[in-house]
Amino acid sequence: MRMWMVDPILLCRKHLLGEHVECHMFRGSLHKGTSLRGFLDAGLLDSRKLARRHDQLAAEMQRRGYRHESPLPRDFDTTAAKGDVDAVAALRELATRCEECRQRHSSVPDAVAPATTHRSRATNRVRR
Repeated sequence: MRMWMVDPILLCRKHLLGEHVECHMFRGSLHKGTSLRGFLDAGLLDSRKLARRHDQLAAEMQRRGYRHESPLPRDFDTTAAKGDVDAVAALRELATRCEECRQRHSSVPDAVAPATTHRSRATNRVRR
């Protein structure tokens, strides 16, 4: 499970729907109080942005003509587990994993990671 935190327009169908369902899975874990320490430590989850991210993904799904009938309940504590997702590094990782996402990125050259994401010092040292 992970939050990619890249512009949803860049995600292929599989990754768009996959990240959407994973938002619901993260929400369930947060609601139950399940530890997500591994996801947080690995930079795969930012609970503070979970609801907004779900809404971004749902909007992109609807823009593409997909049905979205699963609103995300806002019944979880975002202060207990925070995390930080490096969207720039995530975009690079996504491009190595998925040809369709890589093609979508190259066809939308101005689309980048959302400006609200955090770039860690480690990412700033990574070169393409």
